[in-house]
Order: sequence, then C-alpha cells, then structure tokens
Amino acid sequence: MELLKKHLPKVVFFPSLFASAFFVYGFIFWTIYISFSKSKLMPNYELVGFDQYTRLWSMPRWFVALENLWVFLIFFITISIVVGLILAIFLDQKIRMEGALRTIYLYPMALSFIVTGTAWKWILNPGLGIEKFVRSLGFPNFEFEWLIDPEMAIYTIVMAGIWQSSGFVMALFLAGLRSFDDELIKAAKIDGASLPRIYAKIIIPSMRPVFMNAIIVLSHLAIKSFDLVIALTKGGPGLATDMPATFMFSMAFQRGELGLAAASATMMLFSVIAVIVPYLYSELRKNP
Repeated sequence: MELLKKHLPKVVFFPSLFASAFFVYGFIFWTIYISFSKSKLMPNYELVGFDQYTRLWSMPRWFVALENLWVFLIFFITISIVVGLILAIFLDQKIRMEGALRTIYLYPMALSFIVTGTAWKWILNPGLGIEKFVRSLGFPNFEFEWLIDPEMAIYTIVMAGIWQSSGFVMALFLAGLRSFDDELIKAAKIDGASLPRIYAKIIIPSMRPVFMNAIIVLSHLAIKSFDLVIALTKGGPGLATDMPATFMFSMAFQRGELGLAAASATMMLFSVIAVIVPYLYSELRKNP
C-alpha cells in the first residue's frame, strides 16, 4: 500500500506522458521519415534520399504557397501587433467598463478558426455581407468582391486572422503595461513629458520581450494556418490563397502524394523551429 502511494503520481502521469510522446513526437519523426521515402498514395518505407524535397522545390505551386504565406505573415503580424498595442494602451487608461471591453476584444480568440472563417465568408460574400448592406443604404454600384478577386483574396485571410488574434495580442501588451512601474511614469510627468511621449519613449521600448512573444505566437499561427483558409476560401480562387498547410493537405489527401506532403510538413516544422529556437536560446542565456 505504501509503495502504491509513493508511486501513484508516476502511475497516473505515465499514460498521458506516453500518449503525448507517441502521438506528437512519434508522428513527427514518422513524418520526417516518410518525407525521405518513395511514398505515394500509401506509406512506402523504401528510402530515396532527398528526392521528395527536390520535387517539392521544383513545383511552382509550392512557391505560390510560400509567396502567399509571406504576404500573410507580414500583414497579419504587423497589423495584429499594432491593433493589439493600441487596444492595450486604450484599456490601460483605467476607463469605465474595462472588464466588458476586454472580454469583447478577447472573445474572437475563444472561437475556432473554422468558426471565424465561416463567419467572415458570410461577411465578405458579395451577395450576403458588406456589399449587400452598403447597396441597401442607397449605393447600388458599390462593389466589394475581395473574396472572389485573385489579387485581393489573400487579404481577406489577413482581415479574418487579425480579427481573431489582435485581442490576444492586446492581452499580452496589457499585462506588460500593467507590470510597468508607476513611479517612473509619475517621474516622467513631473519632468513635463506628455502621455504619448511617455508611451513612445519609455514604456513601449521597454516591452521588447512582449513584442517577441507576440511575434513568436503569431508566426506560429500563420505558418500552420489551415482551418481559416479552408473555411474562408479553400485556397482559392485558383491558388490565390494557397498556403503550405493547404498544399500539404492537398498532396496527402487529394493527389495521393504522401511523401511530398510529408516533405512540405517537414519544411513547415523547421520553419517554426527556426523562429522558436533562437528566441528560446536568447531567453535561456539571459536567465541561466
């Protein structure tokens, strides 16, 4: 009985640890292995070296997906950080109904990307959403067809992503602002500094770790973006909003190219690692 009590925490913890190791890290290594195999519709464990990666980097569609991801990354991260910072500064002024406003701003993050994509698909649909509403106000020639415009469709993904994530970024910045020493702000005010100048010259520059955390999280969300794209545009029109994640899904489940899909998934994995590892290394060096 005493032996059971002593080892009970380990017994309880082991199944979840084993499941996480198998279903997360086990399948990561399996995917990497498959990317070096000659797998097609079904797994084939005969190794062919870097053939799948050579095929991947010779496909025009892969470069289209990377270009779309790059556009999405730049606008999604930049605008989400700007909007989140503005909202955080606004709430930091100890305004009335702060709790209600904070809940409203954070609510989109509680939704899944499938729900967000579906909602924005309705909003941006020329026959249902913004265009129909504005025309009902007496502007019959108004057009808002970004959802079906190959040149603008990627920006609909950006808009939905910003709406989903800017509240989370706001929460990060608000936590950073609330942890700032009030005595420094009071001293700056005594010296004659205006509130905008205090934020621009003192508070915001001191929040570099918060900026880095926001960039890491948003980069991770952007690189693995799949649900939002599938729900909103399904990668279309054409390949206008195709992303590495939708490319991988298409190769694995529609084209019967499991090895090629695994190679693209591995490239996405190393992209995330390339973002996260340098940040973790710098943090560990500062906090040994």
